[in-house]
Amino acid sequence: MNALTPNHGAASLAVLRAVLAGSGTLAPADRLQTLVDAGCADLPLPGGGDTAARWRALSEVAAHDLALVKLYEGHTDALAILRELGAPEGIAGSTATSVWATWAAEAPGARLTVQPGPDGMPRLCGAKAWCSGAQHVSHGLLTAWGPDGEGPQLVAVDMRQPGVGFCGDQWHAVGMGASGSVDVLFQDVPAVAVGAVGDYLRRPGFWQGGAGVAACWHGGTVALARTLHAALVRVPAAQRTPFRLAALGRVDRALAGSAALLRETAQWIDAHPQEDAQLAALRVRQTAEACARGVLDEVVRALGATPLCRDPAFARMAADLPVFIRQSHAERDDAAMGECLAEQQAAAPWSI
Repeated sequence: MNALTPNHGAASLAVLRAVLAGSGTLAPADRLQTLVDAGCADLPLPGGGDTAARWRALSEVAAHDLALVKLYEGHTDALAILRELGAPEGIAGSTATSVWATWAAEAPGARLTVQPGPDGMPRLCGAKAWCSGAQHVSHGLLTAWGPDGEGPQLVAVDMRQPGVGFCGDQWHAVGMGASGSVDVLFQDVPAVAVGAVGDYLRRPGFWQGGAGVAACWHGGTVALARTLHAALVRVPAAQRTPFRLAALGRVDRALAGSAALLRETAQWIDAHPQEDAQLAALRVRQTAEACARGVLDEVVRALGATPLCRDPAFARMAADLPVFIRQSHAERDDAAMGECLAEQQAAAPWSI
């Protein structure tokens, strides 16, 4: 039984918190390995009946370190995808303590090609962009395309093979810098196909996993809000200015709404594990993003420059979160939500 099974949710969070607290001085990649070794990275599957427990774990890790949760979410997503698509144990030479990453972003000019090698085994050639933690993980699960443009084909690859190279020249952001996002260069590297062409996008878990990213954004937002709450708790009631109290009230309102929608979405996914979760996923992602932007603004306006300049954890979170939430597609995702609603024959689901 893994450390975060549905039957032991409360105890599992306690274990997760203890492991996080004990690994606080390590780099994100080393902390991820610690979580994997402790059994804290084998989460309940999306749509498996306890999606909320999965998202609570993601949120908990995010509240500690957004660079860490970027790697943690990628690892846990890879395990979920491999199970959903029926990949065998030990694929690509992996073991129970292997550290995975999921890289499915498609950047212009960086399309990875997969084609059969002389032995019939798929071979990877080209570049894959936006690969967080690539220089530290043991295995990658990534999308690639056939020479004729057919795809995407999901493949698993052992990152410790000859022919795997890295280029970090494109990353200049301070935010999420610790996630180690680089371009990976493949030169005739053996891989293993996972599912058929197009399965990565067709499976129910695609949008279920996308919704889970909102839990990461929510966790980082909670960490920022806690700084404002703590600042008000520390001072006598007479020094709690109406301006700061009002900011805390608005922060509470935003986070309570985001948390409620995360719980509701998790329940919906568990009740409809095979249904298309695109609308539900986009709704919770856009809500979590708007919450994150609003809370960051409220906290900084209420507390001024002090936490940005004198609190290293807050300063890092404030720099990381705006970069992380840009994984959203902004107005394009709003438009996609509108398209989903316009295609529905039933009334929009807005009643209480």
